[in-house]
Parts: sequence; structure tokens; C-alpha cells
Amino acid sequence: MEHKAISIRPFIGAKNYELSRRFYRDLGFQESIISPNMSYFKTEGLGFYLQDAYVQDWIDNSMIFLEVDDVARYWNELLALDLTTKYEGVKLTPIRVYDWGRECFLHDPSGILWHFGEFV
Repeated sequence: MEHKAISIRPFIGAKNYELSRRFYRDLGFQESIISPNMSYFKTEGLGFYLQDAYVQDWIDNSMIFLEVDDVARYWNELLALDLTTKYEGVKLTPIRVYDWGRECFLHDPSGILWHFGEFV
């Protein structure tokens, strides 16, 4: 099969849709409203769909890896946003170093785990 992929856009759910919309805007994503219960969030040409849908098993097993150019700078910017104070349930985990690179972690208000990583 030969084709040129343009993007990949996962669908994620939200326990509290309005709260999650605000969270992702605060995180720096630009929102495009698709319908009353779905928005597309993007940054630098990459994005995902946020749905007003919550299935705990689905959310608890959702992880997204976002490759960044400088994980230390990204970590400092995450800290400056003070998301853990503004949003209940949001958790930040500091940078960890692996043989393949480095990453830090963020749980969104619904519990979705984001990995922000930089490859060696």
C-alpha cells in the first residue's frame, strides 16, 4: 500500500466536557468546534478530537505521546501554567530519563495520560 499520511487524530473522551475544553485551551491548543459535543484541538499542525463522552475503562487506558523538541523547556512551561492548582485531578510527573530519550507526564482532568517526550 502506498500513500502519504497527512495526520493522525485520536479521539479522546472527557468526564466534564466544558472543563476539559478549558483545560486544553489553557494548555495552548487551539479549539475548533465541530458540534455541541465534539471539538478538534490542534497545535503546530497536530491535533486530536475531544468528545463529550466518558467511559471510565476507555479513559483509564488512554495515553497520548506528544514529541517535543525540548522536554526540559516544555516541563518548565507546564509548571508555569499551574494546571494542578486550576484543575482538580490534574497530575504532573517530572522528567524521567530513558535510553531512548526523556519524557514528563500530565494527567488531564478526566485522567487521560499525556507523555511529552524528546528522543535522543
